Amino acid sequence: MARIVLIPGDGIGAEVIPAARRVLEALTLPLEFVEAEAGWGCFTRRGDALPGDTLETCRGADAILFGATQSPMTKVEGYRSPILGLRRTFDLFANLRPAFDTARGIDLLVVRENTEGLYSGRERLEDDGATAIAERVITRRASQRIVRAACERAMARRKRLTIVHKANVLKETCGLFRAAALDVARDFPALHVEEMLVDTAAMRLVQEPGRFDVLVTTNLFGDILSDLAAGLTGGLGLAPSANLGAGRPAVFEPVHGSAPDIAGQGVADPRAAILSAALLLDWLDRSAEAAHVRRITLDTPHTGSTQGTTDQIITRLATLTLNPSPSGRGT
Repeated sequence: MARIVLIPGDGIGAEVIPAARRVLEALTLPLEFVEAEAGWGCFTRRGDALPGDTLETCRGADAILFGATQSPMTKVEGYRSPILGLRRTFDLFANLRPAFDTARGIDLLVVRENTEGLYSGRERLEDDGATAIAERVITRRASQRIVRAACERAMARRKRLTIVHKANVLKETCGLFRAAALDVARDFPALHVEEMLVDTAAMRLVQEPGRFDVLVTTNLFGDILSDLAAGLTGGLGLAPSANLGAGRPAVFEPVHGSAPDIAGQGVADPRAAILSAALLLDWLDRSAEAAHVRRITLDTPHTGSTQGTTDQIITRLATLTLNPSPSGRGT
């Protein structure tokens, strides 16, 4: 029995996570669901965006399905992003963001380093607030392990790896990432390995996205490029992600935000959350079920209703047989 913690979070998270749960329950697998709270709303009620009892619940779980969080644009004393907190607590160093569109020949995976870079949290004000400084932290250890994870996934796919950096300008930080990446890639002689500057990679993704298989890069670059890939394949409403470490639990979440402008209206697209649940199934070694859910979800248009779209997916799950899907490889 796999234990899954559901954290809806803020905004439409409270609508799309129950939808993903319904799809998982329709598979009648040995899954146990437990609910916990986190997010901005939790912070306003309890003074903590990721309470200790939520973390304790997560520690005993196999996986976490997270909805969305509504982070403030300005600094709020005591507030810390709960998704960042989960990543750091459980050392979820690999952020996997697949993007696929069979009609356009797109089937790629962005593997993003998840623990450091410009998201390391090292920011400060100087000159009486007139200067803001952020420190970009790149370590050899983190670079090596994210590239190794990317190489392993590329070996299970089309054996093509693109190392993305900006070492021509950021000679120390990206230089270290590049050197570590190339060193690890030598352990995988069967891979076709290329390196690409991040601005060139952005252009090539738009011009010829079908040329890419697995891209591996640093935290901020991966965040941006994965959203670009989502824009090429249907938008954030179809963008799932996985946050993986060396053990359990892992965290799975749709890439979209809390969308407060439509929250509570029942119109949110649940497919990114459902596709995130498919990644969760992959991770639990339920690859046939994952492929089944992924194929049906990608083939089902959003009806304009969260419940209506979910109902259609569940109905099709009940009528189609399990087959590996040619449309998307998950992670």
